[in-house]
Amino acid sequence: MIRLRRGSTPLRLSTVVATVIGLTIALLAWQQSERERQFDLQEIARRARALAFQAAFPVREALKAPDPVAEVLRRQRLEGHGRLLGYAVYRVDGTPLAQGTALTDAGGTVKAIAGRALHYRQEVLAIDRDREPPLHLLAVPLRDQDGAPLGALVVVHDIEFIDKRARARLGQFALWILVVLALVFGVVSGGAWLAYERPLRRLADWMRRLRLENVQDAPPRGLPIALLESESSRLAASYRAARAFGRTRSRHRVRQDRVWSRERLRSHAIDCLGEQQQLIVLSNREPYMHQLEDGEARMIIPAGGVVTALDPVLRACGGLWVAHGAGDADRDHADAHGRLTVPPGDARYTLRRIWMTREEEQGYYEGFSNEGLWPMCHLTHERPIFRAADWEHYVRINQRFADAVVEESGDTGAVVLVQDYQLALVPAMLKAVRPDLCVGLFWHIPWSNPEAFRICPYRMEILQGMLGADLVGFHLQQYCNNFLDTVDRMLEARLDWDHFAVDLRGHTSQVRPFPISVQSWKERKVPQGQELADHIAKLRHAHGLEGVRLAVGVDRIDYTKGMAERMRAVARFLEKHPQHRGTFSFVQLGAPSRTHIPRYREYINEIETLADDINREYQTGTWQPIHFLVAHHDATAVHSFMRMAEICVVSSLHDGMNLVAKEFVAAREDNDGVLILSEFAGAARELPEALIINPYDVEQFADALATAMDMEPAERRARMERMRRSVDENNIYRWAAAFLTELAATRGPPGTIPVVESASL
Repeated sequence: MIRLRRGSTPLRLSTVVATVIGLTIALLAWQQSERERQFDLQEIARRARALAFQAAFPVREALKAPDPVAEVLRRQRLEGHGRLLGYAVYRVDGTPLAQGTALTDAGGTVKAIAGRALHYRQEVLAIDRDREPPLHLLAVPLRDQDGAPLGALVVVHDIEFIDKRARARLGQFALWILVVLALVFGVVSGGAWLAYERPLRRLADWMRRLRLENVQDAPPRGLPIALLESESSRLAASYRAARAFGRTRSRHRVRQDRVWSRERLRSHAIDCLGEQQQLIVLSNREPYMHQLEDGEARMIIPAGGVVTALDPVLRACGGLWVAHGAGDADRDHADAHGRLTVPPGDARYTLRRIWMTREEEQGYYEGFSNEGLWPMCHLTHERPIFRAADWEHYVRINQRFADAVVEESGDTGAVVLVQDYQLALVPAMLKAVRPDLCVGLFWHIPWSNPEAFRICPYRMEILQGMLGADLVGFHLQQYCNNFLDTVDRMLEARLDWDHFAVDLRGHTSQVRPFPISVQSWKERKVPQGQELADHIAKLRHAHGLEGVRLAVGVDRIDYTKGMAERMRAVARFLEKHPQHRGTFSFVQLGAPSRTHIPRYREYINEIETLADDINREYQTGTWQPIHFLVAHHDATAVHSFMRMAEICVVSSLHDGMNLVAKEFVAAREDNDGVLILSEFAGAARELPEALIINPYDVEQFADALATAMDMEPAERRARMERMRRSVDENNIYRWAAAFLTELAATRGPPGTIPVVESASL
């Protein structure tokens, strides 16, 4: 792909203009120097003739004497001075008679010139540049009064000074040429930048924002070519129309009934997939895990957005979920192939567990995925770490997942939904052996920007792996824009910005935003009514929360979630508003995660220490401001705390979506409560009625807590009603329907499928 470097147009234009002007000036300077050189030579010839005329009479008279040598030396001084090297006198037969001592080395040249003058009986002028110094020679034939030849007189000058003078003039000309070229270069560059580069850069920046941010601004004015302005306006109108058409088409594919249900999704999935094709979901984290506690196996539901979102989809549609069996009792509760039906007691789909060694888990999951890709995609100032050994494990485990899908899909085909960054290579691996499979990839975390992604040493392989999918989904349009921008800069692929598609080696991948959501709490069979009230009372008593107003946070313990920032904000809130001490507490439900990674263990200790420090400073009697509850909390506990609290705090430093915000809204059937939401979470785009904060700004954060505590009931209700309407209408079933609809629309004859290439394996 040919690219023009930014800022190269004025440079090229200036170079061309300066080169033309420089060559012209150099040619004129050379011509002037040559004219002056010829003038100097003509001046030397004139002087030589004058000297020859002066010396001719005494030399002629001497040649008539009986002893011409003595007479010549007596009558004429033959030695030169200054630039005149001397004289030489030759007899009529061409033999030398006498000459100045300075001409001894040039005797052959002088004799030849004298011989020519005698032969042709006329003045001969010659320049000898074959010796040092170069010589100017003038030979004049001498005759008596009757015209009879007597001999020849040669006048010899040193003309080295002429060459030196010419070189000096050329040096001066070269210096002036450089000065003129510098001035021309600067003037032309500046003029070109002002007249062309600056307005064209404004146009390019406007086009980039039009492409990435869907701006409504008019094209920039003052473009160097008037036609550009009118064509830019038409381009913007066409581009916006195409983008609007794409969004409208996507919305119309999913019928406009307000609420999607499990039954409706099941029917829609059959329409999309057909009766014979099964739905296969791949993720690293399994939806149900068996853990040993006190020697007995207990089934838990791991924390995280992927499980929260996808479990209700599989319950509705049926199918197969392929995931890593990470529980220490998982093998005991699966068959020989790692299969079991879930949920327990209400089998809706099959879970296929993938086994891996501790070394493989460290390399693939803890190393490459969570010490490399995770911090690279989250702009939280955590340094990514990439190791070659981790990459080898990552490729190997991705291939293991792909092999499991090929094994399970049979001959009838399948629709495969690959989830998240741990399995980025699987789409291309699947298509390499089963191009008939319909493969979608959903990326649950942010896609930051090309500059951040460039950090990864294996960026080419990851992009090629992802583009094996027929549909690549992200939470936000911004992430789609960043992804296409990354592909544009790093791969030799054809991009269709109008339709947000990438063509790589004949295979087309559609790129779309699908903001993920949650199911209703009623479907999760959590306590309601009096049972809920009793459970809340029990939790308040167990944690010493009677009679206090609560704010709650629910997260995996991860440095991207902003737990430390929210605790510091709570401390600052209590410092600024001491009237709330003793009557307000913040409860943080923290699910341990990735504890084998040192950074995560350090973070847990950091949060526990921070909570203890704040509690020591502010607690009084039985009241403490922060309750940090570290455990895998089940759905009942999470729902109860969300109903118990007046405020939910989501302060992610960078998050793809963050479903906790939507779960809190879904839990508030009473239409009460306030959501404090980080502007760096994807959910902030869908829930503008929340109190949007910058989690790095402690003062703003503390003020938001105060605003939430003092907000009038009518405003709380109005905000919550709007958020609930959005979450109810855009639930997880609508998300799945939209994704399956777009994925089904991509079906067509398979092209040449990109295969993951790795120089390291």
